[in-house]
Amino acid sequence: MSSVETRPAQTGSSLIPTLPGAHYTDPAIFELEQSRIFQSHWFAVARGSDLPSAGNFRKVDVGGESVLLVRGRDGALRAFLNVCRHRGAQLCVEDSGSVRRNLQCPYHAWTYGLDGSLVAAPNLNSMADVDRKEYGLIPVALREWLGTAWVCLADEPPSFEETVQGAVTARLGDPAAIDGWGIDDLVVGRRIVYDVKANWKLIVENFMECYHCATIHPELTEVLPEFADGYAAQYYVGHGAEFGDEVAGFTVDGRAGFDTLSGVGENHDRRYYAITVNPQVFINLVPDHVIFHRMHPMAVDRTIVECDWLYPREVVDSGADLAHSVELFHRVNQQDFDACERCQPAMSSKAYAKGGVLVPSEHHIGEFRDWVAAAIS
Repeated sequence: MSSVETRPAQTGSSLIPTLPGAHYTDPAIFELEQSRIFQSHWFAVARGSDLPSAGNFRKVDVGGESVLLVRGRDGALRAFLNVCRHRGAQLCVEDSGSVRRNLQCPYHAWTYGLDGSLVAAPNLNSMADVDRKEYGLIPVALREWLGTAWVCLADEPPSFEETVQGAVTARLGDPAAIDGWGIDDLVVGRRIVYDVKANWKLIVENFMECYHCATIHPELTEVLPEFADGYAAQYYVGHGAEFGDEVAGFTVDGRAGFDTLSGVGENHDRRYYAITVNPQVFINLVPDHVIFHRMHPMAVDRTIVECDWLYPREVVDSGADLAHSVELFHRVNQQDFDACERCQPAMSSKAYAKGGVLVPSEHHIGEFRDWVAAAIS
C-alpha cells in the first residue's frame, strides 16, 4: 500500500501540495477511508421524507456496511445493520420499500419488529434461554437535522454538534444562520442521481474552490460574477456570493425564481452560500431554495451523488415549473463531474505521484487534505 502521509506545507510559498496521486487510486487507501472516515463520522443517508409512513425502509451503503433505515409505528426513524442475527443474511436486498408490521429474514424467517426487536422465529418458543433483546438487530446511531437522516457506525460517535453542526457554523459564522432557510420544512422538488467515475476527494476538492469557475461554469459566473475572479464563497467565513446587478434569480438564465424563503433576511437575500460537511455533504443556499448533495463513495474511482433541490411545499404542490431553477445547478454538477472524471485517469500517472499544488485561492482545501490524512494515518 502506498504511504498515507502527505508532504508538509511549504511555509511562505504561494503553492501548497495536494494529497499524492495514490490517495485517489489505491484501493488499500480507499479501504482505510471506509473504516476510518465513512464508518467513523456522521454520514448523511436520506431525506426523512423519503420514509413518510410506518414500515417504510431504505437500504444504504455506509463505508461498505449495509444499513437499513426504518420508519417505526411510533413515527420514529431508526437505523440498523442490515444483517439477520441468525446466519447473517441481508434482511432487505431492495433499495427501498415497505413492510406491513415486521422485517422478516427470507432465509430462516427470523422476524424483527420495526424497532429492531426479535419478535419471532421458527421454534423460538422452545428455546427459552434465548434473550430476544440481545438478538435484536444491531442499532446504528442516527440523528435527524435539516430534514436529513445522518447515521454513524462508530461505537462512540463523534459529537454531532461539534462536527456536523459545527461545520455549518464555521462556514456561516453564526450557529443560527442556517435556520433562516427552514430546511426541515422544505420538500424535494427534484432529485437527480449522478454516477461519477472519480474518487470522492476529487469531488470535494472541486466543490470547495472556484479557481475553475471562469473556465467551465459560464452560466454560474453570469449569475455570480465574483466567481469569475477565482475565489469561492467558501474561502470566506460568512460570505455569500452576490448576484449580478441584472440577475433576478438563481436560475439558468438569470430570470426571477420563486419568492424568497420567509426566514431569509435582507442580509442573505440575493446571495449564494456553499457549505461542505465532511466527509460527503454539500449544501447550497440561495434565497428561494436549497440544493443538498449527498455523496456515496462506492469504489476508489466511483462515487454516486444524490442531489436534491428543496423548495417550500406550496411551490412544489402548485405544480410550478422548476426547470429553470433546477437547470442552473444541474449544469454546474455536470460540468464539475466531467472535470473530476478528466482528472481521475491522471491520478495514477507518474507525473502526479507526488500530487499537485493548490494556488492561494485554494489554500483552504489544505484543511480538507490535512483532515483526510489525519483520519487515515
